Amino acid sequence: MMVFRREHEKLRKDGEEWMKKTADSYTITAALIITIVFAAAITVPGGNDSATGKPIYETKASLIIFAISDAISLFTAATSLLLFLSILTARYADEDFLYKLPKRLIFGLVMLFVSVTSMMIAFSAALYIMFGQGKAWILIPIAALACLPIALFVTLQFPLLVELIPSTYGHGYFGKEKDYRQSSANANKKKRV
Repeated sequence: MMVFRREHEKLRKDGEEWMKKTADSYTITAALIITIVFAAAITVPGGNDSATGKPIYETKASLIIFAISDAISLFTAATSLLLFLSILTARYADEDFLYKLPKRLIFGLVMLFVSVTSMMIAFSAALYIMFGQGKAWILIPIAALACLPIALFVTLQFPLLVELIPSTYGHGYFGKEKDYRQSSANANKKKRV
């Protein structure tokens, strides 16, 4: 096992560097999304009624869609931020590269995608509240433009997920991960004896 570690030290260092750079980039993205959707949540589209303090469009479905999608975006961005921070603070042991780090990266990317998608839905709902009342023609460009960042995110990040998911959850070159963990546990027992 020591020979394997010594021979693959550069590969491990390169993997650690790539993982840190990737997590760092996604951490910044998630933090920006959190900032934006939090600010959007406290400044309700359409404003508040000065007498009651409640949102003017409180009963409109578009405001409910805005509020729900904004909350989903906030919570999923915060989840992805915490996952990417856990990657940055990981100990980067050999075993971590097999399962823990890729799993966190996959889940963080999925949460970030959900966050971007729900943020665009909230943005579209806010635009509809402000400008779309009685103007159906404005909905088509809003929907088309809202789909653009979502499509770009899928196009640019999907190949990474396609590589990560099978390598993390699928069969490896040497059998299932369960078999690897079992053989590692047996080897550790033999060392103790």
